[in-house]
Formats: sequence, structure tokens, C-alpha cells
Amino acid sequence: MGFHGKYFIGKELGLTGSEVSLNRLPAGKGIPFVHAHKKNEELYIVLRGNGTFFVDGDEFPVQEGSLIRVAPAGERAFKAGSEDLYFICIQTEAGSLSQATLEDGVRLATTTSWIKPKDTIITE
Repeated sequence: MGFHGKYFIGKELGLTGSEVSLNRLPAGKGIPFVHAHKKNEELYIVLRGNGTFFVDGDEFPVQEGSLIRVAPAGERAFKAGSEDLYFICIQTEAGSLSQATLEDGVRLATTTSWIKPKDTIITE
């Protein structure tokens, strides 16, 4: 993963209901401040490396595969451990989800190179 720092990609992706950032902290380095949000909850997804997260006074280790959800008012900070820490942060307005994927998703009869027409037939 050849990037440094923090890159906000929501606008580039055309997102209208969330913000996403790609993040890399060099080994041993940390965010130099604790922060919270007014409206947005955050989901952190650790892709690679290890480190320590601070949330509401608690410090805990994170590693590849860790998922951390922080409420808007949650106080948060993070530090890379012995390896560079790569993570994605997804911000969305707390309480804004009006329906979930299963309720919102609609199965279509459209085919692809790996879906055969008979696979798209919906029977109830």
C-alpha cells in the first residue's frame, strides 16, 4: 500500500451519505490529539499493521481485521505499533440509516458473464 497520511475519497467516489478516508500511520507514530464529532459516527477497519486505539478513556490493541465503531461524542485517538497502521475510516451521520441492505436491495433479472439467465429467475 503505497500511500502516506490520510486521503478523503468520498467526493472522488461520488458518495452522498458518507465520507471515507484511507489512512496510514508510520510505525510508532500517533495522532497528536483526541477528537470527537458533532454528528458523525465512525467505523474504523484495520487493513494491515497493529497499534493502539483510545476510545472514551480506554486503550486497546488493534490489528489486521479489527473493527472499531465510535459514537459521535466518543473521544478517540490512535497510534501505530511496531508496524505501519493502515485503516479505512467510514463516517456517517448517526441515526441516519432508514433501511438496511436486505430491505433496500432489489434482485434483478440482469445477467453477467458468471450469472446464467436461469439463475436470475425468482420464484416465490
